[in-house]
Amino acid sequence: MTKYALEASHLHKHYDEGPVRVDVLTDVSLSVLPGEMVAVIGASGSGKSTLLHTLGLLDLPTSGQIMVDGESAEGLSESARSRLRNRALGFVYQFHHLLPEFSALDNVAMPLIVRRESRDAAREQARKVIELVGLTARIEHFPGQLSGGERQRIALARALVTRPACVLADEPTGNLDRQTAHQMFALLKRVNAESGTAFVIVTHDPELAALADRRLYMDSGRLVDAT
Repeated sequence: MTKYALEASHLHKHYDEGPVRVDVLTDVSLSVLPGEMVAVIGASGSGKSTLLHTLGLLDLPTSGQIMVDGESAEGLSESARSRLRNRALGFVYQFHHLLPEFSALDNVAMPLIVRRESRDAAREQARKVIELVGLTARIEHFPGQLSGGERQRIALARALVTRPACVLADEPTGNLDRQTAHQMFALLKRVNAESGTAFVIVTHDPELAALADRRLYMDSGRLVDAT
């Protein structure tokens, strides 16, 4: 049986706004192989970010099942979901969300420190991942001393430091200028190839989507193959 990095089956998500039911995800199924890069494109309001939050176990579906690195998230307590998320998933957002009072090295090491690994071991693994994204020379700098592109690369390193099965990226180049975005595109593809980590990337950018192994289109809460 194939073990997927991430698998979702028949996800539904709706909100009740007074007497009105708002359907955000409708019967969404998705399987991502280890090392595969999948782009999710679609108009604003189509449900892309909700899908990513649900796949990332940050939000619960109304119904349906999610498997992360072969482990079902169904019925898990909040703390168990958090442990699974920390073990097997990484996250990159449009805004880097780095902690300004910590160096690049300690920002990247933070997920391992939260996991209660020793500070020395966490920093050593963080050094290796920072080297992977090409920022060894900036390792002791603080976020305020880094350019926008450098901050986003450190955010990517932080997502990779736990060696996750899958990284979920929400508009990872949306806050970057065109030249820096192109550099980030190339880095994402290289890291994907070198690390063997799967990526699910929500993007409005057709150039970034074109780099993916597979493109899916979100339309009013439904996911369809766009390739």
